[in-house]
Amino acid sequence: MGEIYKINSIDWRPSPVVALATSVDGLRVAAARQDGSLELWLVSPGSIGWHCQLTIHGDPTTRVSSLLWCPGGSNGMPCGRLFSSNIDGSVSKWDLFHLKQTTVLDSDGVSIWQMAVTFPKVDLVNNVPNGDVMGNGYASKIQESDEQESSDSDEDNDSPDAGKQSVLESPRVAIGYDDGSVRIYAISDEDEFLYVKSLPRVKGRVLSVTWSTDANYIYSGSSDGLIRCWDATSSREIYRITAGLGGLGGGHELCIWSLLSLRSGTLVSADSSGSVQFWDSKHGTLLQAHSLHKGDVNALAASPSHDRVFSAGSDGQVILYKLSSQSASSDSVNPLVMTKKWIYVHYVRSHTHDVKALTVAVPISQEDSLPEERNKRRRLEGKPVDLNYHKWSQFGVPMLISAGDDTKLFAYPVKEFTKFSPHDICPAPQRTPVQLVLNTAFNQSSMLLVQSRQWLDVHLLHLGNVRTAGCFTKTEILARVKTKESRKIACSTIANSGEHFAYSDNARPSLFELKRSEVGKITWSVSRKKLPPRLPFAHSMIFTHESSWLILAGHDRRIYVVDVSTSELVHAFTPCRELDDEKLPPKEPPITRLFTSSDRQWLAAVNCFGDIYVFNLETLRQHWFISRLDGASVTAGGFPPQNNNVMIVTTSSNQVYAFDVEAKQLGEWSMRNTYVLPRRFQEFPGEVIGLSFPPSSTSSSVVIYSSRAMCLIDFGLPVEQDESDMLNAQESLTRNLQQNFTNVKKRTKYRRNFDVFSLDNPVLFLAHVSKNSFFMVEKPWLEVVKRLEAPPVHKHIFGT
Repeated sequence: MGEIYKINSIDWRPSPVVALATSVDGLRVAAARQDGSLELWLVSPGSIGWHCQLTIHGDPTTRVSSLLWCPGGSNGMPCGRLFSSNIDGSVSKWDLFHLKQTTVLDSDGVSIWQMAVTFPKVDLVNNVPNGDVMGNGYASKIQESDEQESSDSDEDNDSPDAGKQSVLESPRVAIGYDDGSVRIYAISDEDEFLYVKSLPRVKGRVLSVTWSTDANYIYSGSSDGLIRCWDATSSREIYRITAGLGGLGGGHELCIWSLLSLRSGTLVSADSSGSVQFWDSKHGTLLQAHSLHKGDVNALAASPSHDRVFSAGSDGQVILYKLSSQSASSDSVNPLVMTKKWIYVHYVRSHTHDVKALTVAVPISQEDSLPEERNKRRRLEGKPVDLNYHKWSQFGVPMLISAGDDTKLFAYPVKEFTKFSPHDICPAPQRTPVQLVLNTAFNQSSMLLVQSRQWLDVHLLHLGNVRTAGCFTKTEILARVKTKESRKIACSTIANSGEHFAYSDNARPSLFELKRSEVGKITWSVSRKKLPPRLPFAHSMIFTHESSWLILAGHDRRIYVVDVSTSELVHAFTPCRELDDEKLPPKEPPITRLFTSSDRQWLAAVNCFGDIYVFNLETLRQHWFISRLDGASVTAGGFPPQNNNVMIVTTSSNQVYAFDVEAKQLGEWSMRNTYVLPRRFQEFPGEVIGLSFPPSSTSSSVVIYSSRAMCLIDFGLPVEQDESDMLNAQESLTRNLQQNFTNVKKRTKYRRNFDVFSLDNPVLFLAHVSKNSFFMVEKPWLEVVKRLEAPPVHKHIFGT
């Protein structure tokens, strides 16, 4: 009879999102968090396939104020180069290949509030467009609307001279400073910020800045309630707008938090009075004003066609405004005159706290899929699943993403914003890394390693009949190890013996030994162990199964094997695509995932883009290279203890692969079933974050889980197709999770393979304790929200 052991006492405190930006190719969204970290999300249609491709642990002492993507550069990546402005007045570059943050513009002591970039214009000689500028600092391909609407957004730029010259200049960036100045820099291919000029300083702080779509003008919004239009060439002020007069605000007490320039010649402003105002950018006159927010309006975004504008603010609302054509009679000569107005359409309140950032992106079907695999499988083919957030799952449909103080990211279909509910991209943001070890050297007890931002906790688990109120398992903290305040722990691991654990921050890795003294009262002690000199800090680390070696994936893109007992370097692998290139300098992307076989023969390493390298730890040579599976990223993997030559891998496209590592090929199960998996699994809710194998020599199953659901897969059972399957089938929803696993043994002969079970609370970790018993770390989201630093949005309750 099975058991479920749970704990919910883990200290899980995700950090607020302070900025969003869409890549130049429109396929990725960067999210900067308040703790200095940055996440890169791959955009997907609907609710399936959202994937955090990589995380960069930046400087926790600096806070990002805005993000921008810029084309070009020496790396030539299609997504472009990513930069951030910081409150301390510096500008950083985020290296997506080496996973590091570097300063490209030093601070002069004045805070930066916002940056905006303008790209080189169209080269008319070669007729090659270099990108379409969007007013809130991102670029995207213009998508043709399915609806033939009359809209100024389909017209040319408002300047008659737009696009006439072939521009050879570098991208230019306008930066708004706290001292009232706007400075313009050019970004070189070497990522240098080259000073160009400064606009005349104004009273108050420059809080927002944007370029006109023809790059001839710069608009700036200040804390004095004024919007100014500047000639980008002469640095002359063309006009100024007192925003408070058009809305509900009051002059100099008004803050202009965001500006958006549209191709139609309309300028949109968002301010601290709760007003969103539409202006004629040529004359600075008011077109429409909407005061629907009950608090500061923090962010604006526009659809690729520029006929829809979204606003978000401190009331938790995201509001849609649409450009509408209306007819009105004038006189006998012109009986009907068509006028265009920005009208309020709808609002959505999915966030519990302030919404700080908005951006629009365009999803893709695959992440640079392999040519021979493109036609093997088409997801969501046929009748769509009968859930509302799947109905707009069409590739190429623009998506709106919002984020803020509640640490969540939500996605909305731009064109179907009024019809479907938003999708929670990450139900468990900044999930706390957890690792469980069973049968340790300390009287066969079980231990848990919990990683926080600046410390590690080692817990002793009481998995017997000792339970707290609510049937939660009791834990006891044995040790806590802290890093320096200026550093943040990037990865950690604990040996199966429980006697050693390790972590790496952004400076260096550290190894520790845990000891138990039974003289008198039982006490636990932790001592630091020596590591080889000049060992780089790591993105990932793991102990071999028998706990003798520590393996680290260094930031220099090499993999280091260290003998724990002697503290000597055993070997350094250089991951490569061609096995003959092992002796060459590292060229591959950094390794972000590691897993080993229980017989200590195989090591699998996964880079941040989804490629897999398999190493033989007996011969200390690379054995195999596996290119991206189905063009998708790897989300989890491992070697079953029953067969160490088999490697199981899950991907962001909700696929499962079983490899025969020794033979360097797909296993027999995958050859038969990979492209015919049940629909209920292809629509698995949430990104797979882990898998667990039962500790049994006869079992052929694995449990795959996300923060929202789990799925039991038995490779010994047939894969049954059922077109009537729905996500989280009603049978699964009505059964209690405890009952599911208590009765697994009884139902083995009758249950379907690939059964999906929904989970009530966000799950941070799940693992087998025995064949039919599980250990789970969960946390009710309401408890997480209560511990956030920012106050939630106040919602009026009727009758109070």
